[in-house]
Amino acid sequence: MESKISHKRILKIAVPMVVSNATIPILGAVDIGVIGQLGDQSLLAAVGMGAIVITTIYWIFGFLRMGTTGLVAQAAGAGDQGEVYSWLIRGIFIGFSAGLLLILVQVPLFWLAFKLFQALPNVEVQAEMYLAIRIWSAPLSISNFAILGWLIALEKTPQVLFLQIFTNLLNISLNIIFVLYLNWGIAGVAIASLVAEILGALLGLTIAIRFYQSSRYPKVLKIFSFQEWKKLFVTNINILFRSLALEIVIISYVFFGSTIGTVVLAANHILLQFVHISSYALDGFAFSAEALVGTAYGKKSKKLIREAAIKTTLWAFICAVLITLFLFNFSEKLIRLMVTDEGIQNVTIKYSFWMVITPLSGFLSFMLDGIFIGATKTQYMRKAMFQSCTVYVISMCILFPVFENYGLWICINVFFLARAVSLLRYYPALEKF
Repeated sequence: MESKISHKRILKIAVPMVVSNATIPILGAVDIGVIGQLGDQSLLAAVGMGAIVITTIYWIFGFLRMGTTGLVAQAAGAGDQGEVYSWLIRGIFIGFSAGLLLILVQVPLFWLAFKLFQALPNVEVQAEMYLAIRIWSAPLSISNFAILGWLIALEKTPQVLFLQIFTNLLNISLNIIFVLYLNWGIAGVAIASLVAEILGALLGLTIAIRFYQSSRYPKVLKIFSFQEWKKLFVTNINILFRSLALEIVIISYVFFGSTIGTVVLAANHILLQFVHISSYALDGFAFSAEALVGTAYGKKSKKLIREAAIKTTLWAFICAVLITLFLFNFSEKLIRLMVTDEGIQNVTIKYSFWMVITPLSGFLSFMLDGIFIGATKTQYMRKAMFQSCTVYVISMCILFPVFENYGLWICINVFFLARAVSLLRYYPALEKF
């Protein structure tokens, strides 16, 4: 593994991840596009609600991807090859166990989720059908977070790109077949995602095993070391609390949007797909920061940590500017292409400006997350998230009652900026070993 933090090395990690991550929310756009062709607002709203609920549940376990990346990168930087593979095994064990637990508690879990939304009964019935199908991929889908984090930490991002392209193309193809040709409706969208997620996770496991077989095996006793599991727990529990707070913000966005009406709920979901595409693309550079900062931290080099942080953030800023310019020029055309309902089109376009500026308001917070994950200074991520959530709540109390959906989108951008400011305050502590 290289020791120099060059721009070439950053792009070698980031570009495959930018492409890979950008394809993830495109699936959501395809779901909308396919269901949108049926011309039924309730089906469109149900897909939006169901997708957000299942994504929120899975994203809660995003700590597994992030924690694995930081810990594996540090082990690689320290030259401890056996521990590199120990972290993979621990991560898969946690992911599969968590997925089984979700299947067992799905009934009360979905009941609670629907209590948080104010949607029409026919929308809830369709969304419940969608979720009841998607949840069965949970054990493998969540385990896949650990596999992806492990590959990113080792700078194997071309393999991650291949894995995501395979999964997403399969999902898109099955979407078209099940919905437009077999007329399975919302169940077809859910089954397509279920099959793609399961087969994609199995492919990821196969890729990891091939790397595992070509290197030094970990010591079995070290895998079950109390100190290492304690380190894993402390790292991940802070990310979990941070993720829960983030998901509360996202849920509140959906909840408050649903109080304005079904059309606004559908429009906000469409705009959220663009936000996801932007954030996933920018996360490609955040992932490069995780790997490079983590490796530098394993080497105990403050110089390399700072160099990795500055250079990766510079590239993220350039990417954010390009995404904003693209959305400014083409968002209206893309919206009209995604959905045929004229009412939803007009409402979506009405609020699109606030979505267009989110790459610029959000890129720094995404990058700082990656930097802190690489150093596994996750306690500061938790503190910063709670602080920025407080700012978000205050701004919501002031702006939403007056400006309604405009206020909601302003608060989302305020939240991104607050996250960046809060994390910047803690950066000096990151360089302390």
